[in-house]
Amino acid sequence: MEVTRTEHLPPPPGIINSIKAGFDTIASHITAILLPLMLNLFMWLGPRLRMDALFDSIKSDMVAIWRAGGVPADDIQRVLAGYESTIPSINLFWILRTIPIGISSLLLPQDASQTPLGNPLVLQVSGLSLLGWIFLLTLAGWIGGGLYFRSVAWLALANKDAQPLNPLRAIAQTILMSIVWGIFLVMVMTPVLLVLAVLLQFSAFAANLLVLFFSIASMWVIVPLFFWPHGIFLKRQNFIMSILSSFQLARFTLPTSSMFVLTVFLLAFGLNFLWSIPPEDSWMTLLGIFGHSFVTTALLAGSFIYYRDMNVWLQGVMDKLRPNPAVKQA
Repeated sequence: MEVTRTEHLPPPPGIINSIKAGFDTIASHITAILLPLMLNLFMWLGPRLRMDALFDSIKSDMVAIWRAGGVPADDIQRVLAGYESTIPSINLFWILRTIPIGISSLLLPQDASQTPLGNPLVLQVSGLSLLGWIFLLTLAGWIGGGLYFRSVAWLALANKDAQPLNPLRAIAQTILMSIVWGIFLVMVMTPVLLVLAVLLQFSAFAANLLVLFFSIASMWVIVPLFFWPHGIFLKRQNFIMSILSSFQLARFTLPTSSMFVLTVFLLAFGLNFLWSIPPEDSWMTLLGIFGHSFVTTALLAGSFIYYRDMNVWLQGVMDKLRPNPAVKQA
């Protein structure tokens, strides 16, 4: 007769304890925040890479095409006003912050782009260089993100004598995972947005219901995607085995893991409002940059610790629930 003793199962790792452990780890290894700190300083005091000159050069041609297509003049003016209010504030160096693996950075308000050192240098892209800049910045973001995750994951390893993941392997897996993640995102979001656009033409209520449904169902996807990089940097898996491990983790621990992911997002995005309070032309922004770099790195370390402990707990539960051959024979 097979007997399982579920009453003796250990409790799963706590959300707060994992986050606290992440803060303690980064406080003991403060150099781990150097990469996000340097990127934040570059975004704040460094040059701006903009495309408003490129837009101005093609604006007349765009207007001519719209008029030839029968677009009303009011709609053209509305679109141009939207472009003119947003494009001058876009800094293409933001592309360095790649997702899902990337160096965390604080998007400071681009109010007149002032800094304590005066007006920053403004670089303009051309039609020929735009794609080249996007490629180079994305590649640099992937490389920096892979090295950043590798360094934080090493701090979260239970075995302190273990060697960190090989840098070249970390970068290669980061690039492969980011490409697959981008393709998956486009494949999922394109039909969803098309369906929402069609529903909005008929019923806003039905569109809101669909958004609510997708929001609830998305937890089955968000949790595995959130922990997708963790298997690469902690278990030394490739990006395919890592997503399979992440889905297995989400399958057995979805309520707790979804609460952990939600807590991390709320802390990160909520505190971003605090870090963005000082104006860009004040040296007080340094406090916001340091706080953002420390907190986001600590939360990343906490996620690695949670993933590590949850996998150990899950393996222990599986071992306890596995039938005992000796008992079965008896």
